[in-house]
Amino acid sequence: MFIKDKQFRIKIILISVFIIFLIILFRIFYIQVFSYNKLNKLATSLWQRNLPITADRGRILDRNGKVLATNITTTTLYVVPNQIINKEDTAKKLADILNANYDDILKHLNKRTSLEKINPEGRQLDSETADKINNLNIDGLYLMKESKRYYPYEDVLSHVLGYVGIDNQGLSGLELKYDEYLTGKDGSIKYTSDGKGNRLNNLEIYEQAQNGMDITLTIDIDIQLALEKELANADAKYNPEQALSVVMDPNTGEILAMGSRPTFDSNNYKNYDLEIINRNLPIWKNYEPGSTFKIITLAASLEEQTINLFTDTFYDGGSINVEGARIKCWKSGGHGAETFLQVVENSCNPGFVVMGQKLGTERLYKYIKNFGFTEKTGIDLNGEASGIMFDLKDIGPVEQATISFGQGISVTPIQQVTGVSAAINGGKLYKPYVVKYITEPETNDIMYENNPVLVRQVISEETSKMVRFTLESVVSSGTGKNAYIENYRVGGKTGTAQKVNNGTYMTGNYIVSFMGFIPADKPEYVVYVAIDNPKGITQYGGTVSAPIAKNIMKNIISIKNLQPAKEVTPREYTWLDTKYVKAPNVLNMTKKEASSILKGFKIEYSGNGDKIIYQDPKPDIYIKENSTIKVMLG
Repeated sequence: MFIKDKQFRIKIILISVFIIFLIILFRIFYIQVFSYNKLNKLATSLWQRNLPITADRGRILDRNGKVLATNITTTTLYVVPNQIINKEDTAKKLADILNANYDDILKHLNKRTSLEKINPEGRQLDSETADKINNLNIDGLYLMKESKRYYPYEDVLSHVLGYVGIDNQGLSGLELKYDEYLTGKDGSIKYTSDGKGNRLNNLEIYEQAQNGMDITLTIDIDIQLALEKELANADAKYNPEQALSVVMDPNTGEILAMGSRPTFDSNNYKNYDLEIINRNLPIWKNYEPGSTFKIITLAASLEEQTINLFTDTFYDGGSINVEGARIKCWKSGGHGAETFLQVVENSCNPGFVVMGQKLGTERLYKYIKNFGFTEKTGIDLNGEASGIMFDLKDIGPVEQATISFGQGISVTPIQQVTGVSAAINGGKLYKPYVVKYITEPETNDIMYENNPVLVRQVISEETSKMVRFTLESVVSSGTGKNAYIENYRVGGKTGTAQKVNNGTYMTGNYIVSFMGFIPADKPEYVVYVAIDNPKGITQYGGTVSAPIAKNIMKNIISIKNLQPAKEVTPREYTWLDTKYVKAPNVLNMTKKEASSILKGFKIEYSGNGDKIIYQDPKPDIYIKENSTIKVMLG
């Protein structure tokens, strides 16, 4: 009995030992197979230190390769607390150099961590400050390169570009929208240390940082600078509540320039209110468009052939009655008898009401929708708003009448620019965009590319041609005269929209605008300008915004070296206007013959002989009356 009991106990012990052995074996297997990476990292962290090397953020370039956003090299202070012998003395010296609080610095030095970033006191230091820290020669202090975002044009294009935070993360604009492409991969310097954190004398391992990708925009910085200059002048001259402008290629949807006031410096965004830095007005602002929207009513009427611009007539007595509502013309007493071409030239509201009535509610609504005014454009920028439009079932006779001339609806500037571009480019509605392509910085391989996106064909080429003709006539003979540029074909439409506050139209407070394009016969540039409540001037689009748009277009002519048109639509002058006449052709004439032809002009002769071999300005170019003509004799 005793022997059997003893054998049983031995068996139990053996089985227990075997089970324990299996458990140990399983644990070893688990550690080696499943927990190896985790435990290895934990062990490595006890003796290995990584000093980070921050990657440069990708650059943002204009369409011609000019840098709009780049990086400058700064220095950031890191400390290894265990390597610092006299923490109190070190904290005092660092606090003095960094102009920081001693207690805050001491807290950093006393952290129980293998590596501590002195944040924010030691971030993005200039070279002078970094040199002072380096000259301390204190073990445990490490100065590492860190890139800082820099915008060389400061407040130019700031709402489009956006800005980044202190850790180079995109916070708005393209910086946020394309953050995953712009952000690089940080590198490091690795070294080993003992258990107390003291650095061991062994080789360092350098892991190179991978910079972010470069983004090339559709923006032309030269046109952008011209636009910004005109907005700044308008801001100083009229003290408006807001101002904005957009330049677009109507044949592709590429945004060539976009700006607004108030603006901000992306380098110092913290100095501005959030309402200013986070509102890109050309894609965010909603308002009644006013008469620039008449372009859509015009295009729809021509496409549906409900009017003939030359033979159909309308009598404007100063107002029109729709279901008991009296809709006035901007001109007291009205324009009298007009063709519908003159209705457009004069921006006659009652005439456009009749245009809308001839179209009918369903057809008018169809074209408003097809021109893109019931949805966002889809531009590749954050913060785009959509317009506010009646549902078709809610449009009655009065609503239809006011919509016809741009009142009672709300749209964004980018919707207007996109829609009008379709009206004049042959009828094609394109999706607007600002990013052209994204490239890998070392190889320049294109990783992502935007191409023109045709949304739909809205009207025919023939209708679009007639729209261009009509809007060119508005500039030469109508309300858009202040946008006329001698020797060039310009089309456009003025807009004056009364603002709404708490459901009531405000008195003497308007958004005045102008939508222009050049050349009028084959548009390459659409320019939109809107000024919100300009002070010290009669608030009309023709008096305020048209001259601003004209200056932008004149800059485009110079920047792009656009050649004068062979034939232009003559401008109708008033007695207040500076008159232009064609320069006579005196080439190959004698001096006496030229003097007779050039009466009324100032003549400057050069050279010898009696025959004229050169003249400036060239023949048939429009020049100011009584201006100087230079001729060369030979």
